Amino acid sequence: MEQQLEVAIQLRESGKVEEARSLLLELLDQQPLDPSVWYQCAWIHDALGLESDAVPYYKKSLELGLRGEERQGALLGLGSTYRTLGMYEEAKTIFETAMKEFPDRREYQVFYAMVLYNQQAFSESMSILLKQLAETSNDEGIRSYKNAILFYSDKLDQIWD
Repeated sequence: MEQQLEVAIQLRESGKVEEARSLLLELLDQQPLDPSVWYQCAWIHDALGLESDAVPYYKKSLELGLRGEERQGALLGLGSTYRTLGMYEEAKTIFETAMKEFPDRREYQVFYAMVLYNQQAFSESMSILLKQLAETSNDEGIRSYKNAILFYSDKLDQIWD
């Protein structure tokens, strides 16, 4: 079974998404309690642009106790999918959970900022993104102004006399 799952992943990675989807759905029939298969089914539906169809697969993979990097990916995938479907509160909740569970994974904060933008929380969204940029950029110009970027990141609406 694990070998078939690897084949399905390789098919997806090589762009043969329909073949991967067929194989994954067969595997799901054979192993309905395997969270990794549910996760890969979610991923393939996202890859095919079938976001609404991906949601129940993501949710089931998490309910079945998905762990490690796959769990991190499923949380990101589900939150991002909710966001693209306009389900902003659901996306926000998923990313808040993910940020608590995996505080060192910066990608959650970036996707969270996108949700805040969609909810018109522009200042908070920009603040998060500016902090992430300042703290992670290797660009020499950004690094030289890191302290200023961090200082202004939560003061974008402030005007000094």
